[in-house]
Amino acid sequence: MSDQFYRKPLTLGAVFKGTDLAHVDAGKSISNHIQLIIFTRYGENRQNPEFGCEIWDLDFELIVSENLWEERFRKSLLRSISSHEHRIEEIEVEVKITEVENIFPLRKITEIKKKVDITIRALIKATGEKYYFNSSLFLSPLTT
Repeated sequence: MSDQFYRKPLTLGAVFKGTDLAHVDAGKSISNHIQLIIFTRYGENRQNPEFGCEIWDLDFELIVSENLWEERFRKSLLRSISSHEHRIEEIEVEVKITEVENIFPLRKITEIKKKVDITIRALIKATGEKYYFNSSLFLSPLTT
């Protein structure tokens, strides 16, 4: 496996000018790949329909039990990262859902969103160093 990882977004103009693309370290490259897994729906990648995670199927689902929802999403994410990100091992995924309320007094609107906090801990195989990823997503807004 190559030890050169490229920064996203790719600046293809640099290639046409004959210069090299900007590089990032392994940790940043792994984070970029995990973000891609999170934001890809199963079946969206034609070459690999198993690439992605279940967040898109769960987004509009009525959340009866937050614990069951968190566990289902956590398992989906763990399965996808284990299958598609081979540079890390001993992967631990935590998912926590909370409600965030935004009040817009001038428009007399209250907006309630579900916020999903994702935390991933692992070890980078090549170096043995600890890897940490944290991100937050907002699910469908409910407005009154």
